[in-house]
Amino acid sequence: MLVATDMSTVLVVDDDRDVATFIEANLRIEGFDVLVAHDGAEALELINSSLPDLALVDVMMPKIDGIEVVRRLRSTAATASLPVIMLTAKSLPSDKVVGLTAGADDYMVKPFDTLELVARVRSTLRRNADMRAVSPLTGLPGNHRINEEIEFRTASGANFAVCHVDLDNFKAFNDRYGWLRGDDVIELLASTLKFAGAEAGTPPPFIGHVGGDDFVVICTPEQVEAFCNSAVERFDAGVVALHEQDDVDRGFLSVVDRQGHERHYPLTSVSIGVATTERRRYTDHRDVVAVASEMKTVAKARAGSAVAIDRRTDD
Repeated sequence: MLVATDMSTVLVVDDDRDVATFIEANLRIEGFDVLVAHDGAEALELINSSLPDLALVDVMMPKIDGIEVVRRLRSTAATASLPVIMLTAKSLPSDKVVGLTAGADDYMVKPFDTLELVARVRSTLRRNADMRAVSPLTGLPGNHRINEEIEFRTASGANFAVCHVDLDNFKAFNDRYGWLRGDDVIELLASTLKFAGAEAGTPPPFIGHVGGDDFVVICTPEQVEAFCNSAVERFDAGVVALHEQDDVDRGFLSVVDRQGHERHYPLTSVSIGVATTERRRYTDHRDVVAVASEMKTVAKARAGSAVAIDRRTDD
């Protein structure tokens, strides 16, 4: 799991300079880097030049109040996901609702306990990092977590296998049916990999979603063949229902390209390229990924769903 580090940068926004200095001092003691602004306009300028990892924003401030600061942050792409904890002397439920509705992630009422403030900052940073690490479509870990897992296993010295899973003719499928049905195919593949992982036994395989139609599975070399065969069988059985029956009967997708020419593509299938550390030793986790991707290209050269496992040795 990703965790927020103490080297995260926190922006403190409060027009009361004594309060701002007090918060800054306590956060620095806990190991955070701290930026300080004393009104909403200054805060927005500072965020624009030095984007922090989290902002502590007072509600009542001159020029631009905290509620408006949060609204502006949420309406801008670069800051839409910036974690914000609002600080206020108001404790009425309606005041909290206004802040949370504007887009704040959390809400603290002054005076507050310093230990609780630090805990809330860490909790919000951790929650935000966990959300960024997960694919919103499939709920699977994303790139950063995948890289961490492969790097960890490479350094551990234990044997493992990396499977690069990719859909075939997925662009043609999207062109033929639209991206909403394309999402259904991606969700089917994610579900298929989860089922195959559950069948693989212990240790449970790690399953990640790189993005789009690319997935990565990390398991033991002993699990890899049964896992891949199960995934292919389940996917092929389920994906037929996501095609129109006429296309299934014809055995291909008919798509008109930009030049107006009709082109035929095979039905959507899945290719899996596998690299293992049984016969080849890797000191750099990126080399394992490169071989798995190379083998995925080999699998994609075959008709229909296919699995290609690297069986070369270092000799």
